[in-house]
Amino acid sequence: MTETTPAPADTRRAHRLVAAESSGPAEERTLESLGLGVGTVAFVVIVLVALAVFRFEGAPISGPGSLGEFSAIASAVAGILAFAVGRYVMHRREGGPTPRVLDYLDVAALAFAHGIIALLSWTLLAVILEDAFIGAEVFALPLLALSGTAAAMTAYIVFYSATHMDLPLLAVVLAVFLAEGVLAAMLTASDPYWWKDNLSALGMTNDVSAMTFNLTLIVAGFIVTTLARYTTRGIPTSHAHGIRWVRLCLILVGVFLACVGLFPVNDFFWVHTGFASGMAVVFGVLVIRLPAWIPGIARPFVALGWLFIAVIVVLAVFFAVQYYTLTAVELVAGILVFSWIILFIRNAAALETDVRTS
Repeated sequence: MTETTPAPADTRRAHRLVAAESSGPAEERTLESLGLGVGTVAFVVIVLVALAVFRFEGAPISGPGSLGEFSAIASAVAGILAFAVGRYVMHRREGGPTPRVLDYLDVAALAFAHGIIALLSWTLLAVILEDAFIGAEVFALPLLALSGTAAAMTAYIVFYSATHMDLPLLAVVLAVFLAEGVLAAMLTASDPYWWKDNLSALGMTNDVSAMTFNLTLIVAGFIVTTLARYTTRGIPTSHAHGIRWVRLCLILVGVFLACVGLFPVNDFFWVHTGFASGMAVVFGVLVIRLPAWIPGIARPFVALGWLFIAVIVVLAVFFAVQYYTLTAVELVAGILVFSWIILFIRNAAALETDVRTS
């Protein structure tokens, strides 16, 4: 029994969240105009809000009450709203059935991820500029222009992302969101020696750092489940239940990742450890069984998966003999697992394209 590629209409419905319909030049110009309009609205609104907040006075570049803090928060809000508007526009263009609860949750998680990316990116830029212009103050008029411009750029870029969202772009959003979230938690950790324990120590305290770390894992886990549901639709395979097993493994990785954030290690040690270990086990099963479940998958990619598992095993041995810290093992293993997931998305899309055009 062979699983065949879904009909075009079914495929469009399955990918209505993460795949924009191919559009002609006129439609692209319309989307571009809408994006510029969203950016312009964000600029005007944020300038007015900044005028009310700062009362046409100067402010430092970074820190509490600064231009950087305000721009980061304003851009995050603008990004979340711009993503929601972009998905609404695409739903109206594509039509299709009424969105389900999972579709709304997908949009909410992705909008939140874009907002957090904007928040962390503008905050990081402000900190860098503060180190370059030590003691400098931003005057009132430039402050209004810069804060409005930051929000406008964010809204425009996020609107474009929402209206052109496909699986490779979604994978990039996941990678950037996860990397920036974990990095922000590291840089703001109240305990500078957290790394001597393990990566999960970032989520043990009651400060902003722990909240950032745990929320990052929860939202990233939800995005992984979204990727699992949409990536595996349309992949051709001769295995009767191959796609179902691949989808299940990816969903479990996402669910376990979210549970790692939901259950901090200091309050739920065994539950937290069980989900973290389960995620590694499920990943190993997926890599080992992938050639049987999807025989057409590229052999170099299969070999790369085995290489990643070998590296993780070696690192685990180094930790067992106390040569490496647990933090180092967790960081490298996490990078390898999510790199594999991103590469799987690209390889699955390439396989589907090759079969469809052959």
